[in-house]
Amino acid sequence: MKPGKFDATILTFGFAFLYIPIIILVIYSFNDSKLVTVWGGFSLKWYSQMWSNEGLMSAAWVTARVGLLSASLGTILGTLAALALVRYGRFPGRLLFSGMVYAPLVMPEVITGLSLLLLFVALGIDRSLMTVTIAHTTFTMCYVAIVVQSRLLTFDTSLEEAALDLGSPPVKTFFRITLPLIMPAVVSGWMLAFTLSLDDLVIASFTTGPGATTLPIKIYSQVRLGVTPEINAVCSILIGLVTIGVIIASITTKRRELQRQRDEHVAAQAA
Repeated sequence: MKPGKFDATILTFGFAFLYIPIIILVIYSFNDSKLVTVWGGFSLKWYSQMWSNEGLMSAAWVTARVGLLSASLGTILGTLAALALVRYGRFPGRLLFSGMVYAPLVMPEVITGLSLLLLFVALGIDRSLMTVTIAHTTFTMCYVAIVVQSRLLTFDTSLEEAALDLGSPPVKTFFRITLPLIMPAVVSGWMLAFTLSLDDLVIASFTTGPGATTLPIKIYSQVRLGVTPEINAVCSILIGLVTIGVIIASITTKRRELQRQRDEHVAAQAA
């Protein structure tokens, strides 16, 4: 059924509501005026001043390190959790395990951040870059687990069984057969975890410490005193990086899918 005029109108207004503010932000990052609401001509000076702003650059470096570490750890743990939930059926403690894995999805971020803060205080751990990384790993691994689990549910296990029948050890089978086939889901989970880590403000504000101020916290602290064109420049760069990452991931996934279809076609012709 083709969408009607009403559906197209609602869809247009929805996309406009989401993306017009982002477009305006990017345009005003090239504004020559100090007033973010008054256009004073085209200029790149705010980008140059942004690079010389040590506070913003330090926060951006902290955010990048936390994002890379937490996304990588969350991807490993989330993939292992998905394998346990899909491959091992009903094992003792499965309900508790699945509840602990999926709890950050439904739990408010304030509660997650506060509970992690109380845990670090009880253990006597000083808040630092490590505590922020642990906190981000905790709430990003559940998203990775969902993405990888959805792929494993449609996975053809006969490929693994054939490799095992031919004498391949289970560990080697996983790295040579299973992991390459679920790699698009693993990469998608990693990118989702990295994006969520970059975007997080609430949990990081509870678990951060001296020298571990992330970029969202830095931007939020400056916005309370007034928006500056430097913040528009930083946000524009983040938007560009995320857009490039999404495009690369989409192209890579499309190429893998086309390659898989060609391989299946060749195999079918050979059979």
